[in-house]
Amino acid sequence: MTTSLGKTGIWQISTQLDPELAAEVESLGYGTIWVGGSPPADLAIAEQLLDATRQITVATGIVNIWSAAPEPVAESFHRINAKHPGRFVLGIGAGHREMNDDYRKPYQALVDYLDALDAAGVPQSQRVLAALGPKVLELARGRAAGAHPYLTTPEHTRHAREILGGALLAPEQKVVVDTDPQRAREAGRDIVGRYLQLANYTRNLERHGFTAEDVEPPGSDRLVDALALHGTPEQIARGIDAHLQAGADHVAIQVLGDPLPGYRALAAALR
Repeated sequence: MTTSLGKTGIWQISTQLDPELAAEVESLGYGTIWVGGSPPADLAIAEQLLDATRQITVATGIVNIWSAAPEPVAESFHRINAKHPGRFVLGIGAGHREMNDDYRKPYQALVDYLDALDAAGVPQSQRVLAALGPKVLELARGRAAGAHPYLTTPEHTRHAREILGGALLAPEQKVVVDTDPQRAREAGRDIVGRYLQLANYTRNLERHGFTAEDVEPPGSDRLVDALALHGTPEQIARGIDAHLQAGADHVAIQVLGDPLPGYRALAAALR
């Protein structure tokens, strides 16, 4: 990848992102802003964040291939990249069977989408795939700069690194900056539990050390503690470092709750 992500970035749902937050996150030293959710094909939010900053990278985490066709996405990529050369990364993914009525053969759909991006001149070096299982991780290695796994642990990161070889690996990690375990778990479980309704996530978690009981909604304490790290900024920083030690190039940190105070509190501990 020619674009620099830095060791850590922030992952935030698009509706919680604005130019002011972007500018402060950049000043705090984070390397990338990941636009969470499924932004539309115009990618206007990514352009707004880039317009408001000077150096930080902006990436989509992720554009859903079922709701945003490749041709208009490619047009948006070229518009943004021309304006902010090398600062935008296009993350794409196949979403979830439970949330897409026209979901079909997701692997082939990803291949077809990548073919269309190739035809439109979107460089492999500025695109990543949402990837959990071996087959899509291999696709990310061969057809993109690398992978952006979501809702994973350092155990998955270690496994993904073995498959990706030297390709980019940028997992997402949820955190709750709170030293009260019960309160932090409640905040983590509120978010984690929603993802346990989605089979691709639960299958992946079971492949990497969790039981069927752990992934039964709303999730065991052990699962929630792993997927939504909590504690002091220093304790959370050690959890982020576990991904880096396991082979991640970059970790996209998603603060649960009021995001900006959390990102401020973590910034010093992550340096």
